[in-house]
Amino acid sequence: MDAALVDFSGAKPLLIDFIYLPFSAEIKAHIDQVSDATARITLKDYGSLDHKLGLLFAEAVIALLAKSKYPATAIKAIGSHGQTVHHGMTESAPFTLQIGDPNIIAELTNITTIADFRRRDIAAQGQGAPLVPAFHQAVFRHAHIERCIVNIGGIANITILPSNPNNNSLGFDTGPGNVLLDQWIHRCLGLPYDEHGNWAKTGVIDYDLVAQLKQDAYFTSPPPKSTGKEYFCLDWLTQQIDSTRYKPEDLQASLCYLTAVTICDAIKKHAPIAEQVLICGGGVHNQLLMELLEQNLACSIASSEAYGIHPDHVEAMAFAWLARQTLNGLPGNLKQVTGASREVILGAIYQKC
Repeated sequence: MDAALVDFSGAKPLLIDFIYLPFSAEIKAHIDQVSDATARITLKDYGSLDHKLGLLFAEAVIALLAKSKYPATAIKAIGSHGQTVHHGMTESAPFTLQIGDPNIIAELTNITTIADFRRRDIAAQGQGAPLVPAFHQAVFRHAHIERCIVNIGGIANITILPSNPNNNSLGFDTGPGNVLLDQWIHRCLGLPYDEHGNWAKTGVIDYDLVAQLKQDAYFTSPPPKSTGKEYFCLDWLTQQIDSTRYKPEDLQASLCYLTAVTICDAIKKHAPIAEQVLICGGGVHNQLLMELLEQNLACSIASSEAYGIHPDHVEAMAFAWLARQTLNGLPGNLKQVTGASREVILGAIYQKC
């Protein structure tokens, strides 16, 4: 869980404090169970997780306020993204679900809470994602430099920021970010993630394998588009290849290259004149992934930290910004990014009492 305390009183958002709290193994397993589209779960399984996450998110806010020494009365609102348990845009009835009961958050913190940001965009015929490009545009757009922001979480997405304010910003999910890397190392070594890409560094990239995986239609489909861990997962991988034919570390190296090359392909095709690429999200800590991005792009690449915001803080700050947009009656989506018919006010407001 990431929680950011953000001050919006100045010209640019200012991070006051930040806290990261890991999920317990029990909660992770419960999330995996409810997120598994093939699992048999009950309403009780879902409701129990929704309740537990609401409590945990409230605890994260309370811990952040204690750390920063700010009282709850000083906080205008909480923007809670919630835990995504499903994001399916190719289904006959497009559906996304982020849980962590905001009623509990508002009640335990006594702070107005905004949640459920994605479904209004979907109601307006959008993909419900990515939403962070609107924040990227607000904080990273430069008057004289063509920029591309790359956010590498479980899924990777890019935001294209033209220097000309008359040109629309664009953005979309490029495909897998860390999700396949995390799932493969967990299956093989029981670890939650490949720290610094160290395990992948021991392997050899199989370029033919990567070329085969890149044949998936998602990579060449035009934006607007979004995807999720429901699609790019180990089931997807084993449908494409026989994983037993490869050394586990070689497959890890190849999956790292798949993430890098699909990001780079998207930038080359949709942002060919980009002068700067700023990286944020957890993927910035994977040294091999960063090296592969640098090898496959001609423009300069840097962490978003070099431009004012630590890469681990961007996402949490983005949802604080989106909550502020909602409270101010302003839209939070970019219709050209999500494919929505119009820009809309996102989220539901749970007032403090």
